[in-house]
Amino acid sequence: MFAAVRACVLFCALILLPSASFADEPAVRYDLVLRNGRVVDGTGNPWIAADVGILGDRIHRIGRIPAGIAKREIDVKGLVVAPGFIDMHSHSDYVLLQDGRAESKIRQGVTTEVFGEGTSAGPGGAAKAAPGDANNDVIGGGRSYRRYATLGDYFRTVEKAQVSVNVCSYVGIDNIWQAVMGTSHARPTPEQLAAMQKLVREAMEDGALGLSTMMAMPPGSLATTDDLIALCTPVAEFGGIYSSHIRNEGTGVFDAVKEAIAVGERAGVRVDIIHLKIADQKYWRRMNEIVKLIEDARARGVDVQANVYPYTRGNNDLVSIVPPWAHEGGKEKLLARLKDDGEREKMKRDIRGGIDGWYNHFTAVGGDWSRMLVSGNCPYAGLTMDRVLALRGAKQRDGDSAGAPAKRDELDMLFDLLIEQQGSVPTVYAHHTEEDMNLALSQPWCSIGSDGSALAIEGPLRTGNPHPRNFGTFPRVLGVYVRERNVLRLEDAVRKMTSLNAAKIGLSDRGVLRPSAAADITVFDPAKVIDNATYTEPFAYGDGIELVIVNGQVVLERGKHTGAKPGKMLRHGAAN
Repeated sequence: MFAAVRACVLFCALILLPSASFADEPAVRYDLVLRNGRVVDGTGNPWIAADVGILGDRIHRIGRIPAGIAKREIDVKGLVVAPGFIDMHSHSDYVLLQDGRAESKIRQGVTTEVFGEGTSAGPGGAAKAAPGDANNDVIGGGRSYRRYATLGDYFRTVEKAQVSVNVCSYVGIDNIWQAVMGTSHARPTPEQLAAMQKLVREAMEDGALGLSTMMAMPPGSLATTDDLIALCTPVAEFGGIYSSHIRNEGTGVFDAVKEAIAVGERAGVRVDIIHLKIADQKYWRRMNEIVKLIEDARARGVDVQANVYPYTRGNNDLVSIVPPWAHEGGKEKLLARLKDDGEREKMKRDIRGGIDGWYNHFTAVGGDWSRMLVSGNCPYAGLTMDRVLALRGAKQRDGDSAGAPAKRDELDMLFDLLIEQQGSVPTVYAHHTEEDMNLALSQPWCSIGSDGSALAIEGPLRTGNPHPRNFGTFPRVLGVYVRERNVLRLEDAVRKMTSLNAAKIGLSDRGVLRPSAAADITVFDPAKVIDNATYTEPFAYGDGIELVIVNGQVVLERGKHTGAKPGKMLRHGAAN
């Protein structure tokens, strides 16, 4: 009886006393309070109704916050308050230095971009002192970019330039390989492999997240599984991650996934497979087999995960149709081979017949030119290749092709176009299916990455006919795959765009909403959020992203960029 009375008295006392946090609240003067939002914290937990209080560049409180103690309040009633989205796979390395506002990413709710897919902005390696040297120039999107001597040099350049988003990067295997091997396709000696390991270690010391690879084309494709394991040894020393565009996404996709798993298992590193897909019509609807490979590896302790973009077309380059051997020696040698009749015939045989182990973009789409859309800064941007070939064929028949032979087949016309465009014609390939993509997307270890860049609908970054993912990836996930198709729960989709990515790359204070975490926040309207960019009209921002906050500063408000550039360079292993 006495115990019951004592418990009752204690209970009544507790409910009458204010909580310690509320007792302390009047002493806090917030910089910003987001009031009346539906807070989705990024962990996958159900949303809660709460206010979010920001002090400096950190979240101070989530819960009920008294009125009148903030410099500014924004009413977000009816809107979802989520962690800022982390783009796990971005190519904004250089465009951010042209326009640090990161317009097309900020307007998607992205607050952090992760760079690297085989290449990275540094190191420049052997070509450090030679402007224009093949080892030091990166060709992409019709532009030529200069690599930095070290990844650390690039990081400092970004900090000095000031940008609206946070930035982090892998070191690319292409940089590492070419710094030691140049454009040769020879096998590295033990000494050369050791030199590559040293460069990887230096990049990790600079703050690289880990090693990224693009295994479908040289120089990445020149590395063996043992080479990759050796190059991941210094990555493991720093607790980094191996991020891989696998060797073959078509008929060799199962072996390629197994290779990525083997690298993680033998090198002792985490693995993230870039834009997981089956990109050859012969193997469509077999994603369940890939899922099983990954699940089996995870069951035996290998931390292997993946990311996807929410589209069934990928962006590469028409030069990827050219067999790997023709790329030896760099762009100059490639162009010479494209002009040589004998070499052309050999290329044609390999393109039509295939080469063991090579992911052949031409056969992956069944040799159907209508499934290739020119996307780069090229006279044919926005046209499918069947239209391009028809136009070029008509010119030849009319005698307008500047001395070209009277009759040339389709591959000859492809080679001629590559010569005219200096070996690069960025192209969108329609090569995988919604069914396979949805199955990958729904896996708990699969996150979101755009594989796009921070472009804009006006100014110098409006060029060519880019993939719509540059403008629509994250709103599309929320509008199409959450609201319209119910492929994902809202909370799970947000997790895939926030905490799951943060955990992969070791960002312990981002990707979640909690006290002391970085104040990277995206606020959106769940009833309106949607992408508007299409393959034929890609220059369109999405709808429904209402507010974006980066490191405590408002960068996007009611759909308008404020001009703020509070982004930070996030180095692996550093206090950011």
